[in-house]
Amino acid sequence: MAAEETDPRRILGGFIRTQRQMANLSLRQLSALTAVSNPYLSQVERGLHEPSVRVLKSIAAALNVSAETLFEQAGLISGSEQPADDATECAIRIDLRLTEAQRRALLSVYRTYVETNINEEPELNVNEER
Repeated sequence: MAAEETDPRRILGGFIRTQRQMANLSLRQLSALTAVSNPYLSQVERGLHEPSVRVLKSIAAALNVSAETLFEQAGLISGSEQPADDATECAIRIDLRLTEAQRRALLSVYRTYVETNINEEPELNVNEER
């Protein structure tokens, strides 16, 4: 794996870019929502700068993502401190092998399944003893 693929700043930047694209926001629009300059946001997305906690909170609020998710992506907290409920959605959002349309579709289907399972009793596994 190339060093830049494991660079936490690039991983965070890619995650922010993906979230911004999923929200159908341009960099200028995100800049206006966060009160952070457009050039600085561009550099954050490219992994050239490590944003402060204040900037991360502002980006999280503008993208409707939990600040904790961005803190985890930035390496400020460990994944074990995150609720497991967010792990699947986070993985879908950052998977660069998927297109934006595929990410949206997967998230929609996943949320539907989770909501259905919350409202219904779990099915009995055929292999389980009764």
